Amino acid sequence: MSPPSDHSEPTLPAGNLANRLGVAFMRVLAALPLSWVRALGWLLGQSLHAVALRRRRIARINWALCFPESTQAERDRAVRRHFVYFAQAWLDRSWLWEAPLATVRQRLTLTGDLQALAGNEPTVLFAPHFVGMDAGWTGLTAHLERRFCGLYAEQLNADVDRWMAQGRQRFGQPHVVGKRQGIKPLVAAMRQGLPLYLLPDMDHGMRDAAFVPFFGVQTATLMSLPRLARLGRARVVPVVSRLTRDGYEVRVMAPWVDYPSDDAEADTAAMNRYLEGYIREAPEQYYWVHKRFKTRPENEPSFYAGL
Repeated sequence: MSPPSDHSEPTLPAGNLANRLGVAFMRVLAALPLSWVRALGWLLGQSLHAVALRRRRIARINWALCFPESTQAERDRAVRRHFVYFAQAWLDRSWLWEAPLATVRQRLTLTGDLQALAGNEPTVLFAPHFVGMDAGWTGLTAHLERRFCGLYAEQLNADVDRWMAQGRQRFGQPHVVGKRQGIKPLVAAMRQGLPLYLLPDMDHGMRDAAFVPFFGVQTATLMSLPRLARLGRARVVPVVSRLTRDGYEVRVMAPWVDYPSDDAEADTAAMNRYLEGYIREAPEQYYWVHKRFKTRPENEPSFYAGL
């Protein structure tokens, strides 16, 4: 997920009572101890695992494709844990977007090569879809003086969109660009020294994508990371966020060497290889409920038949 747009109020459908109550509930959660929020997340995750049958099947298929050596029992345990992490991270948005700055900073720990974010060198932040992706953005904007840039897609509900937009823009006066604006504002922002927080590791079809390996499976993968880095004359710095008992660890890694090259497809394959390593460190925290292998090469059957 990317940070929100700072444009005028979006013209979206009016929020209904359920959405307004949901936002109110999240604001109440923000005042509770983290252990209580996580306990509620555990209960919610167990419930979702029991009732969200379609998403559970998708997660199991994804896990089996990426970790074929795992047994059925190991796969089931991993997917159950993933639902818990997913739910806990969702409820954590309450304090990420509503708690006082001191609380947010205490629960979000920045580690790794923080010097990579010093100065004004053009930078793309590769932020994969782990459950803590919102914590990663908030950690950077809450702890660092540098201003950041990101993409934003409007939410379908006006109340939810407003709450998410305000929450993601709480700290650091980020520069945000709506997806409909294209890539020119993103490139301009990078060249001005604003690191771009980018999440390019989902299957969005074959537009601007290539089939490259991901855990040994030919996977439709966006080539936006190397292309934007090349256009912005920027280096790539990975940022990986892990949910922990005390909050989140937001790890900034060293810039990739000799990246990007002149071959966007090869660079995209390299991105997936790096990503595989990050996933193996905390596999249950990756975003498995998405149809990561939805788009298939011609004449190849779907992995998600009936879903």
